[in-house]
Amino acid sequence: MAETAPSLSPGQRWLVLAAGFLAWACAGQAIALYILLHRQLVLGLAGDVDEAVVTRWFAWFQAAFLFGAATGGWFFGWLGDRFGRVRALAGSVFCYSLFTLAAYPATSLEQHLVLRFLACMGIGGAWPGAVALVSEAWPDSSKPLLAGLLGAAANFGFVWLAAFAYFALPVTADSWRLYLLIASAPAVFGALVALVVPESLRWRAARQEAPPTTGPLQELFRPPLLGVTLLGIGLGAIPVVGTAANANWVVPWTDQVAQERARLTGESRPKDDKALTMMTRNGGAIVGSFCGGLLASWVGRRLSYFLISLGAFALSGVVFGLLDPADPWFQPAVFLFGLVGVTYFGWLPLFLPELFPTRVRATGSGVSFNTGRVVAGVVVLSTAALVGLFGGDYARIGVWSGLIYAVGMALIWLAPSRPATGRA
Repeated sequence: MAETAPSLSPGQRWLVLAAGFLAWACAGQAIALYILLHRQLVLGLAGDVDEAVVTRWFAWFQAAFLFGAATGGWFFGWLGDRFGRVRALAGSVFCYSLFTLAAYPATSLEQHLVLRFLACMGIGGAWPGAVALVSEAWPDSSKPLLAGLLGAAANFGFVWLAAFAYFALPVTADSWRLYLLIASAPAVFGALVALVVPESLRWRAARQEAPPTTGPLQELFRPPLLGVTLLGIGLGAIPVVGTAANANWVVPWTDQVAQERARLTGESRPKDDKALTMMTRNGGAIVGSFCGGLLASWVGRRLSYFLISLGAFALSGVVFGLLDPADPWFQPAVFLFGLVGVTYFGWLPLFLPELFPTRVRATGSGVSFNTGRVVAGVVVLSTAALVGLFGGDYARIGVWSGLIYAVGMALIWLAPSRPATGRA
């Protein structure tokens, strides 16, 4: 039975939706940042190093993002259940914006790595805050579409940043620091969230009816919610590993091939090739994100997740195993890979909040989604350790890491076809 709760006015609902969407879109911009500029950053701070070193630092920055986001997802999810969704969401925006700003004057790769970890705590915290706030403000009938909208939000941030790099300001040895200033601008938006966004009435009601006797994390990791939490972690891990340890490699791979082509032929590079690949992939991801919640509603939670995993597995094999960035079919294939592979992120905002009662929903969603980042971080670090074996070969890295989608094809059958809702 669907839960009933006090309602916000239509205007307040739209304000909540705008805040959740923009907070996660700005987080997407922050996620994209080091994927886009890492090569120029490494070469600018470490000098003319070989490709294996550049590849290894890409993996380390990805790991800093994953471990930082996991930590932030736990912390800000707990904060949202204890002190309110709005405070947690505003705090997460401040976190990823201000620590990105602090990286502007940093002069060593090690400093950037630490500041990246701290900024990514805010990125991880934005997701549970946005999802819980929006899902509790709107009626259940709207949730498939809202799940797709939130799933697409981060990709709007990716596409905007990539489009700016491709059409306006290519990422070069002279310009990469400016992108740190651009990505710090959402701090102003964080202040507006704290001042004008209404708090979840559903959260307020749950707090009044059943004041917590234990912390949200304690409740999640003991019966009866322990099994649900572990399931959520597993299902959240597959797309995060797929994105961070598999699909994201198409961007530095494109940059490597373009620079090598320019070196051999002497041709100029008036456009930023890696930015084009990021736009293509995340343009497809925007479309795919809208499909996730709708697909889950049409064919069921389990079958939809299985089909997404199957499609991502097949397309990863095509992109990394059969093509390369100079192939004319590469960009269309990357678009489809983004469309299918990111459909997960329209599925997760629908499924994960349904698993948990209101009193621990932000923490449960945050733990489920962001603990997967720990798994992904371990995979990425393992990849970094194997970079020497692969000789900086991005295609081989992509082929092997794409096996994660096959794990998702099996894991989903442990999930219920429709999670229970309506619990306080």
